[in-house]
Amino acid sequence: MGRKRKGIKLDGWLAIDKPLGMGSTQVVGKCRWLTKAQKVGHGGTLDPLATGILPIAFGEATKTIPFIMDARKTYEFTVTFGEARATDDAEGAVTATSDHRPRQDDILAALPDFIGRITQTPPIYSAVKIDGRRAYDLARAGEEVKIKSRKVDIYGLELLSFDGEQAKLKLHCGKGTYVRSLARDLAVKLGTVGYVSALRRTRVGPFDLAMSISLEKLEDISHSAPPEEWILPVVTVLDDILALAVTEEEARLLSHGQRLAVSDPLAAGIIRVMTGTRLVALCEVEITPAGSILKPVRVFNI
Repeated sequence: MGRKRKGIKLDGWLAIDKPLGMGSTQVVGKCRWLTKAQKVGHGGTLDPLATGILPIAFGEATKTIPFIMDARKTYEFTVTFGEARATDDAEGAVTATSDHRPRQDDILAALPDFIGRITQTPPIYSAVKIDGRRAYDLARAGEEVKIKSRKVDIYGLELLSFDGEQAKLKLHCGKGTYVRSLARDLAVKLGTVGYVSALRRTRVGPFDLAMSISLEKLEDISHSAPPEEWILPVVTVLDDILALAVTEEEARLLSHGQRLAVSDPLAAGIIRVMTGTRLVALCEVEITPAGSILKPVRVFNI
């Protein structure tokens, strides 16, 4: 018999507006301490020098973290030209300088080259694993870091303002995109060097700033209001996945890991199975000559 987990059973999501200077793991720890929840995780790391949307998963919502990790994201960030930094943000030591500053027209002309499926190399100070070790651990130990380039999807990149030294931009992107790499590469494209001096994530999938709360607000409401008044349902991050309603008996079978034959015409892939408003499982649809078979891949105890 498994050991009973300590704490309060909470299931759902919160969008925390992460403050400057805190790491994502620190925010998770603070959320666990404030809510006394049994299980807490996050859906996408933000660097300590970044602010904005950090999705926090409680309880059964942690099983849906991969879906929010794959979601589109929006950032607003500032590139400071004239200096390159070891970390590609304000935390690192200056590694190069340049007297050249781009013109606004130059920036606008360069942006289309960074839209679409592009190739970028993550910063050496990043969480990318190299032979089982984090790149930032290797870099901090003074070891040579060679990171493979990767393909990422940029859906939109626009210039919000430029004062001759700093450019503020807005980015819409897919998973795995490093804003620091984008800023570094944009500066090089413009014949200079640069780094991210400010970064704010304004959207992750369904979560935007209007839905977010501060840690101070969480401390207030977690002591003054029941969880159902402030926590978002687990299905919040699954709205784009086809839903199928089943009976209570069918839900019971799926909850025990059993496959279920259904008469509904379904396409192969992942669907969410509901009974009423309760999320039962995420199932893989197998197409057979006799019809569709639901195979549970994530079962929820909600």
